[in-house]
Amino acid sequence: MYNAIRVRESLYWIGGNDRRLSLFEGAFPVPRGVSYNAYLLLDEKTVLFDTVDVSVSEVFLEGLERLLNGRPLDYLVIHHMEPDHSASFLRVLERHPEVTVVTNQKVATMLKQYFGFDGEKKRIVTEGDTLCVGENTLSFVFAPMVHWPEVMFTYLAPCGVLFSADAFGTFGALGGSIFADGCDFEREYLSEARRYYTNIVGKYGVQVQAALKKLSGVEISTVCPLHGPVWRENFGWFLEKYSRWSAYVPETRGAAVFYASVYGHTQNAAEILAAALSEAGMPEVKVYDVSATDVSELIAEAFRYSHLVFASTTYNNGIFVKMENFLSDLQAHNFGNRAYSLVENGTWAPTSGKLMEEKLSSMKNMRKIGETVKILSAVGEDCAASLRALAAEIAADGERSA
Repeated sequence: MYNAIRVRESLYWIGGNDRRLSLFEGAFPVPRGVSYNAYLLLDEKTVLFDTVDVSVSEVFLEGLERLLNGRPLDYLVIHHMEPDHSASFLRVLERHPEVTVVTNQKVATMLKQYFGFDGEKKRIVTEGDTLCVGENTLSFVFAPMVHWPEVMFTYLAPCGVLFSADAFGTFGALGGSIFADGCDFEREYLSEARRYYTNIVGKYGVQVQAALKKLSGVEISTVCPLHGPVWRENFGWFLEKYSRWSAYVPETRGAAVFYASVYGHTQNAAEILAAALSEAGMPEVKVYDVSATDVSELIAEAFRYSHLVFASTTYNNGIFVKMENFLSDLQAHNFGNRAYSLVENGTWAPTSGKLMEEKLSSMKNMRKIGETVKILSAVGEDCAASLRALAAEIAADGERSA
């Protein structure tokens, strides 16, 4: 049975939820599933904004037909070509051969690559083009590399609706309400929104900032992303988060301590340091075992906090593999603008500190706090004193940068 939900006058959500998916894009755990959002505008002309993943295509297609109620589908606007949004494209065309596909040239190229579609019924738009569909007019804003090169947004005037593709999306299936103000978004979705942004889009902060600049003078009443809740109230709060994440500016003054430990000694050092940080006045301190925590969460928490500590045992004369993978992932996401500190362990030849520093110092605007604390096998009194001294330095720097 279809489940179409009214967003505002003449605009409906006709997406679906997949709560059985375990890995998004085969990489990111989604214990709460994910939503696939598509939208239908019923004006003088009918306009479908995107399609959905194959997993929810049946409920999507039923919703589309029920709402059209015999009307033709005039336009299909495609903002982003990833298959979780475009997979139902051909099924829409089979049902509605009358539809004109509205998109940009890069999407058109991908439509041919994915589906062999090179039909005459397409309308290629460029930046700033408009399309009147009755009471509403669509205008098109290009957002390349947010997070694929073909991405664009559509702005619906005069009502101020923004169809934002993957921008402002989040992991997590939708509950009873499709709206961010219909739930406790900060409690239920913010961590998943952060994890979604930092891992899926986070590499392209410069491009996100460029897209946000294009929208800065536009009056936005409603934001309709392709994943997660629709925004119709207090969007400025979420936009501020997005602005920080895309500028690589810390969201929270506090410390995240990431450790890689084999037999528990490096973990012991991390716990001592974390306790000392809290005692020294750092307002928020979190500790993560990089071997037990999915790297997508580690990336999100690194983006979140102002001060980061990396503690790793030496393994095969290098960085412990899970820590090395984490640091490489940070590099791949163009991470930067953080204060960091290091702790290394090694029974006969500790080298992980030097190697971690090489990776971190190669990132943009990274600033080291204190000397690397060295552990030889297990934490002794002198080492514990060094950890507490390092904690005092980190906390003092945090206070100065507040």
